Amino acid sequence: MPMLSKNSPITFQAKLPEEVDVVIIGAGIIGISTAWFLMKDGLSVLVCEKGRVGGEQSTRNWGWVRQMGRDEAELPIIAESLNIWDSIAGEIGEDIGFTRKGLLFLAENEKDQKDFEEWMEIAKRHQLDTRILSAAELGKKLNYTEHRWKGAMYTPSDGRSEPSIAVPAIARAAQRAGIRIIENCAVRTTETQAGVVSGVITELGTVRANAVVCAGGAWSSAFLANLGVTFPQLLVKGTVVRTSAVSEGYAGGAGSYKFSFRRRQDGGYTLSLGNYLDHSLCADSFRYFTDFLPALKMTWSGTRLRCDDGLLKRLFPTRRWEGDEVTPFEQTRVLNPTPNLRVVRKIQQLMASNLPILAKAQIEETWAGIIDAPPDFVPVMDEIPNYKNLFLASGFSGHGFGIGPGAGKVMATLVQGKQIDFDLSRFRFSRFSDGSPLILGPAL
Repeated sequence: MPMLSKNSPITFQAKLPEEVDVVIIGAGIIGISTAWFLMKDGLSVLVCEKGRVGGEQSTRNWGWVRQMGRDEAELPIIAESLNIWDSIAGEIGEDIGFTRKGLLFLAENEKDQKDFEEWMEIAKRHQLDTRILSAAELGKKLNYTEHRWKGAMYTPSDGRSEPSIAVPAIARAAQRAGIRIIENCAVRTTETQAGVVSGVITELGTVRANAVVCAGGAWSSAFLANLGVTFPQLLVKGTVVRTSAVSEGYAGGAGSYKFSFRRRQDGGYTLSLGNYLDHSLCADSFRYFTDFLPALKMTWSGTRLRCDDGLLKRLFPTRRWEGDEVTPFEQTRVLNPTPNLRVVRKIQQLMASNLPILAKAQIEETWAGIIDAPPDFVPVMDEIPNYKNLFLASGFSGHGFGIGPGAGKVMATLVQGKQIDFDLSRFRFSRFSDGSPLILGPAL
């Protein structure tokens, strides 16, 4: 299925209401899931999407739904998310390709094995079924005994879904349940009364609301900057390919720092180069350089800096606008970056040697997605300080698809001021400015 773009047909065209309980900015997996659980609690919800539902990273990711390798604070949320993934297809009446076939993290060297062994302590604390596989055990799992990996970390209960199918399907169910979803409807800014957020100004008009949730992914920092709120966020591009159908091989997903693959529902594989990411230099590269320095040191080997055409324009982006002005969100409806052809060629070179079943497979589609990350690779799920009733759910660092339904349930609970049964302090917005040391999440 081709990636969505600004030219894709508009399929969600609800009428703009005058007032709702909650406005959600962004119709990716986080925004749609938040709306879904708010609706279940009886609230009226409007989802405003500047482009297309799921048009950016929510339909461009690898499709992993994993517990393994996550930051420990995320584990209660992803456990809840897996339960939701198990049941949601039956609830919405559409197949979204979810299945629990297990996921593997492959050890390229002894350092990887040591990292896996350290993470096993977290797995034990949370009673996960994760275990370490020897090279021989991995060979049996892959049905390929001559592989080059030293071993693997394996979680049988982890799963996979189909990104290009899942988010639009959940959105259709949300629409049938009464949630208003409008594409080509950018939220330009918020309105406030007595220091409390009271609604939004969209390109189609103003909507009053008791709460607003920004789930804008790569656009969240720009949206907040217009309000005078600093959210350190950098963007990187990942390139992915899809192969033609082959006989099954390994039915789950596997990844290393060099090469990753995931069986697809259509019989092909989704492939990437693990942590190979492109970052195009822009104003935020320099604005947040100090914030991101520890993270860059950890991920430097896999990040490529690019000085693409249009650098000067990006160095001086529009940072402030009023509610009656055209915004960057309307100027770029869908982030649809060009795949890195060097990465595509490298994947072609590595396909057969990493997974022999792909020796005769053809690459049928290539695409790229923009991943947003805060300095510690851990998302924000919190109310914005000094902006009462404005909430942020962003910074999922390429790991948001699998945890999305669970994160949406958390955000719906937060918005309503209800009690949450686990600690969310790891995800607080103030950690970037309260003087506390940032703790890097896993870059797995």
